[in-house]
Amino acid sequence: MPAAVFVINHTLPRARGHLPALCRAAAIRVGWEPEIVPTDKADAGVTAAREAAASGAGVVIAVGGDGTVRGCAEALAGTSVPLGIVPLGTGNLLARTLGIPPYPRVALDIALGPGAVTRRIDLATADGEPFTAMAGIGLDAAVVASTRLKHRLGWFAYAVSGATHLADSPARFTIRLDGGTPLERLARSVVAGNSGLLPGGFALLPDARPDDGLLDIGILAPRGPLGWPRLATRVLTNRDVTDRQLERLQARTVEITTDAPLPREVDGEVIAPSRTLTVTVRPAALTVRVPG
Repeated sequence: MPAAVFVINHTLPRARGHLPALCRAAAIRVGWEPEIVPTDKADAGVTAAREAAASGAGVVIAVGGDGTVRGCAEALAGTSVPLGIVPLGTGNLLARTLGIPPYPRVALDIALGPGAVTRRIDLATADGEPFTAMAGIGLDAAVVASTRLKHRLGWFAYAVSGATHLADSPARFTIRLDGGTPLERLARSVVAGNSGLLPGGFALLPDARPDDGLLDIGILAPRGPLGWPRLATRVLTNRDVTDRQLERLQARTVEITTDAPLPREVDGEVIAPSRTLTVTVRPAALTVRVPG
């Protein structure tokens, strides 16, 4: 009987109670041997998924938010072991991109059921940190760093935090795509990713695809008193327009340098501030279970 290893972030309220039993029952029902691995650290998720792949597990299911998914994806990249996702977090950006709903029973059917299919998708790294959705430097990371109520208020917490940073000064960015001629921009933030979704389901990078072998890059540079309302309207209405206030580009590698250290984030997790961020795509590095 093949093993189905569930890496569960038990610090999330939704991961407690009957959920582990639900995971066990779902696995047994379709002929898998369940193994439950509770974790509260990203490193523990990486270790558990890596050990599962090495021991011949048939599937590893990340039960948690984007951090849990990122940790399991890091461990399974380059292997033949597929990743299933039961999204319980605030953003659930990769799950949204792949069409996996935030309902545990449905998500478990997708991860384990005979009707599920596998899909090869890209993985990316930001200064060596693997991620599945989006990384950034500047305003977006500052918003993440100052958000303390995301588990209670959901994506609305990001909106509240973002409002407090609208008056922050722009920074000077130097952006080099695939080793080409540097672009000089005065901007608020630069993001790069395989998924263009923001918390709340809004598309910042509507052309982003998780399996096209490319990174989609967004340069946010709103100008004047109406700059932010115009940019927000464009994102909320999914307008696929590129100009100097919201510039959208594509590359396999992007090297970002700023004139001063700025906050940085990877899949909604803050990493150390720096003047640089280099993001590279790893095409078709990860196998995931998706709806059939």
